[in-house]
Amino acid sequence: MKKSSLSLLSLAGVEPYVMKKGEEYMSEEQQQHFKKILQAWHNQICSESSRTVDRLQDDVTNFADPSDRATQEEEFSLELRTRDRERKLLKKIEHTLKKLELNDDFGYCETCGEEIGLRRLEARPTADLCIDCKTLAEIREKQMMA
Repeated sequence: MKKSSLSLLSLAGVEPYVMKKGEEYMSEEQQQHFKKILQAWHNQICSESSRTVDRLQDDVTNFADPSDRATQEEEFSLELRTRDRERKLLKKIEHTLKKLELNDDFGYCETCGEEIGLRRLEARPTADLCIDCKTLAEIREKQMMA
């Protein structure tokens, strides 16, 4: 399993899901498992965002040396870009939580309707496509850019 999925699982305080014999895919227990992961991820991003705001407000130091000032501005810029990516991710997380809440095909590929798979969802709980459809989409995207 990839490191990113392990960190998401540890963040949520859960172990990788183990299907029980005869258990149906996307059972209520599985949905609760992913809801817990998504909510923990959402909370972590919101917490980091708050820390960034506090840091930016507290760390406004006017350095006399232009190099020091430039370094600080670059650090702020990088942190803000990270938070912007996380803001977009928050929207995906909230959309996925809503799909779970509405029991709206969470865990099934939006393109072909096949199961996305528990391990893929643990690695990327916001995944909307199975690995085959995602691979095809990436190939098409590369061809359009070429």
